[in-house]
Amino acid sequence: MPSSHRDKFIAQLAAAVSAGTFAKLTLGKYRGADPTVHNLHVRPVTLKSGPHLALVWRHATQDITKNLPPDEAIALLSGLIGADFLHAHLFAGNTVTQFESDPGGRSRLKTTAATAVAANTGHDREKQHLIPADSRWLRDLGVTNPHGQVREGMADKYRQIQKFAEVFQHLTAEAGLTAGQPLRIADMGSGKGYLTFALAGLLGGRAVIRGIESRPALVETCNRIARENEFTHLSFTAGQIGALPAPGTTDELDVLIALHACDTATDDALAYGLKAGARLLIVSPCCQKELRPQLTAPPVLAPALRHGIFQERQAEFVTDALRALLLEWAGYRTKVFEFISTEHTAKNLMISAIEAHAPGDPGRRDRLREFAAFYGIRTQRLATLLQLPLTV
Repeated sequence: MPSSHRDKFIAQLAAAVSAGTFAKLTLGKYRGADPTVHNLHVRPVTLKSGPHLALVWRHATQDITKNLPPDEAIALLSGLIGADFLHAHLFAGNTVTQFESDPGGRSRLKTTAATAVAANTGHDREKQHLIPADSRWLRDLGVTNPHGQVREGMADKYRQIQKFAEVFQHLTAEAGLTAGQPLRIADMGSGKGYLTFALAGLLGGRAVIRGIESRPALVETCNRIARENEFTHLSFTAGQIGALPAPGTTDELDVLIALHACDTATDDALAYGLKAGARLLIVSPCCQKELRPQLTAPPVLAPALRHGIFQERQAEFVTDALRALLLEWAGYRTKVFEFISTEHTAKNLMISAIEAHAPGDPGRRDRLREFAAFYGIRTQRLATLLQLPLTV
């Protein structure tokens, strides 16, 4: 006979879903017939057909997701709680309700403030991603399958997407771009659009986002996926970053992004963002080749730099350090950090720049010229585009 505790818990679940306060449900202590099942996680999702609940069964080697209408999901969960799953935790509003039972039928029900539970169970709590795994665009781009599971070989890309969403949210807050105003964003060298779509999904209609990509076939594919996902605020345009016309008043930006734009394309993107008045610049450079032929090793470094790998890494360091110095001279506060672990991608350096002070400070100019002179650098693409000679 069902316990009154279980009935009350299910009634609270149904009420939370109906009231729109439902955040998530976790079912554990599995005692069902499938030995590979670990637990079940449930959260609300909104599909084209309306509100649903996403049920994710976590197995030993895979996750299986089903999106069900609320009434159907609650009916299914009612048969699982206290039967296949002996424990259940309901997160709704500012409370967490815990239902616990044992095979003998004994049970208990406890409601606690969410903040207190969070403090006590931090390492056991499910990691909350900003980009839901069952987002249709992730499936359309080949990152996940129709069940919301990450496809084989795409785990690193999925982590990169989630990490970028976290970094972007933090940086926009730091730049004061979270007050609800619409954002104008350009993604230079958008490629297959993974991170461009991540911004569209994260920001919704709050942002107008344009991806610039040199390969027309990718532009066509991305525009089709944007239409199919009803991202009316997202579009892609074919073009070379360095060949774009100078931005006019209609091209003004709040955020400029260039992730893995090769060699001096990163400099072209930064220069465009500066001219477009972007308050926040985010780049992840790669293939820093321009300065390597110019580098003159200081005598003390010469014995080490006879190794090609050290020459390559020095070129990367000098290029990106000089870029940071140039951005600071141009009036920005910079931060250089590891975007994501090298376990997932070797292209992990990120430079962020937030508009902070008046440009053209002579002290900053002199310091970056001293830096360039130390390494024998006479010209650099971003410095040229900013009309700042590195030598006097």
